[in-house]
Amino acid sequence: MTTIALCQIPVAPDPAANLKRVREALARAEGADLAIFPEATLTRYGRRITGLAEPLDGPFVSGVAEAGDGRVHNTAVAIDASGELKAAYRKIHLFDSFGARESELVAPGSEPTVVELAGVRVGLITCYDIRFPELARALVDQGAELFAVIAAWGSGPLKEDHWITLVRARALENTMWTAAVGQAPNPAESSDGFGVGRSMLVDPLGVVRADLGTAPGVQVVELDPEATAAARATLPCLEHRVLQVNRS
Repeated sequence: MTTIALCQIPVAPDPAANLKRVREALARAEGADLAIFPEATLTRYGRRITGLAEPLDGPFVSGVAEAGDGRVHNTAVAIDASGELKAAYRKIHLFDSFGARESELVAPGSEPTVVELAGVRVGLITCYDIRFPELARALVDQGAELFAVIAAWGSGPLKEDHWITLVRARALENTMWTAAVGQAPNPAESSDGFGVGRSMLVDPLGVVRADLGTAPGVQVVELDPEATAAARATLPCLEHRVLQVNRS
């Protein structure tokens, strides 16, 4: 068994306030093998991110690092129990949808990333990435055993339904444990609509094993690798693949 802490925290514009919340959440997650935080934990989205972004060796090893054209990278970092940076995934699919233009401030990455943490090979997925099943399949092909989905999912008509449906779909179609963590709503500090909460653990058959709702919170959940083997014995859809995506 692997224990995972789903850390659904609100995110403020101030990085120092967010770092304090991260430390408080980690204290509540004590004993978990892996803790997962939302996208953009360093600071809330907005035009100030280009001034607040830090390099990967900065004081807040975070989800944003400098890029060469004045934009930043939306970067998910993976840190092991010793504090070593094991991987940095730069978000590939930028949210130029529903009237937003993430690409005006953020430069895209290009490489799907799988990293081993706590003995589990974790495939990294950031927010809008969840709408692209080919990324999830690329992570499967790299040996992922768990999808870690981080998000600052915007609110709006049907958006919460989209989030739940997409997270469950990526889990089911890949018979993959999926831990998805979003920002808790934070209307006191921002009215930009980011953060619907609904952090979840979904099992390899698409069943929601945990759902944090909309309130801030930390929940420790268990990932059973035997459930993956059982699901794939019953539903061997990965073995039945006929069409392969050529990324060259």
